[in-house]
Amino acid sequence: FDGVVIQDISTGVEVQADGACGGAIVSAPAGQPWDEFVSTCINHDQMGLESLSGIPGTVGAAPVQNIGAYGHEVAETLFQVRVYDRALKGERILPAPKLELSYRNSLIKRSITDETLGGGQTWGPTGRYVVLSAEFQLLHASKSAPIKYGQLAQALGVEIGDRVDLRAIREAVLELRQSKGMVLDPDDRDTYSAGSFFTNPLLSEEEAAKLPADAPVFHVEQTRLTNPVTWEAPEVAGQVKTSAAWLIQHSGITPGFHLPGSPEAAVSSKHVLALTNRGGASAAQIRALAAHIQQRVFETFGVKLEPEPVFL
Repeated sequence: FDGVVIQDISTGVEVQADGACGGAIVSAPAGQPWDEFVSTCINHDQMGLESLSGIPGTVGAAPVQNIGAYGHEVAETLFQVRVYDRALKGERILPAPKLELSYRNSLIKRSITDETLGGGQTWGPTGRYVVLSAEFQLLHASKSAPIKYGQLAQALGVEIGDRVDLRAIREAVLELRQSKGMVLDPDDRDTYSAGSFFTNPLLSEEEAAKLPADAPVFHVEQTRLTNPVTWEAPEVAGQVKTSAAWLIQHSGITPGFHLPGSPEAAVSSKHVLALTNRGGASAAQIRALAAHIQQRVFETFGVKLEPEPVFL
């Protein structure tokens, strides 16, 4: 990489404010490992992040991608971020509403390629805004936010909308992630990946109607407008979401698939959304595999899959 790479290794979790009704404002520097942050909040009965257990990465990366899993997203609890603005050459505080958080996207992420957001230029793989720390508003509770994901509810033996102990949610989420190869295990090559490589496609209702009848279709919620009492969020009118994994599988890509002569880069044997390094794979091999999957899905369903990772 022809440039300077800085890794933020700062850590620590602090309660900035605490109130009986409003809950706690909990902050961490950008380098803080995400899952350790989630675990610490759960241990202090601070509710709202439990479904995001086990996601690899850092607190600083979480708002960039508006990370989410099992029916919940960072947008539901993010209060504000402190950033270094490369255009203005100084620190700024960006409240959550100004981040324009949406499905796996944010103002921070869009500033990587959008010259208007970048202040008249693009800034490379980091974008205009460098996250320095983030604050989350978490309610005091020993029970979780309402369960929104069917697979998680089934694993816990409860119904959609039920609330259970925070620690039970964390344990169930970690087990589900491990079963999909989404928790790093040095002895399991299925976990050598960038996680889910493609986002679930967002489609208009007209586009979704062209999919096969058995294709999964979900409403898209504006999670940044989640009601903190009911945990309900308004839907995005005219827009739905389908499953990238379903499209990949039904385009003929099977677990363990790899391109001829390139077994080093292969689809995970546990989860078709993960593209894995079986040992010695190059970035070019991963990109070639991703391009082949995109082509298969587009030819089969007319849907273009968008990668989640940022390419350097």
